[in-house]
Amino acid sequence: MTFLILNGPNLNLLGERDAKTYGNQTLSDIEDLLKKTYSDINFIFVQSNHEGDLVDAIQSAKTGTVDAIVANWGGFTHTSVAIHDALELVDIPKVEVHISNIHAREEFREHSITGRAMDGIITGFGVNSYLLGVEAALKLLTDN
Repeated sequence: MTFLILNGPNLNLLGERDAKTYGNQTLSDIEDLLKKTYSDINFIFVQSNHEGDLVDAIQSAKTGTVDAIVANWGGFTHTSVAIHDALELVDIPKVEVHISNIHAREEFREHSITGRAMDGIITGFGVNSYLLGVEAALKLLTDN
């Protein structure tokens, strides 16, 4: 089983930026946690500050080599029609995750353009949002 874990802009700076909002763990720490917790899943990790790179990664999932997508789109959550449209073309479980509670922050962060093309959104549980996202994707796979 292979899961594509996608991370958008500025998530490469986790551990350096606003620890009150995002905690102290790095993106590498999150990747290690997922690999350790789910040793039976092959993870493909992609982080990019460029929207097109993330669209390319989503489109690569159409080849049938990826079973699910778990993604934190960062700022693209609230702005990217291109990512939304690419997601609509992929018929596998897709779970959006956010470290912070996007509904408890600035008003513009409450709206998720990408979320409309996902099966669900997990927000506000720190790095555990990623673990819950994988659990949700696994549940979607076993229920279908």
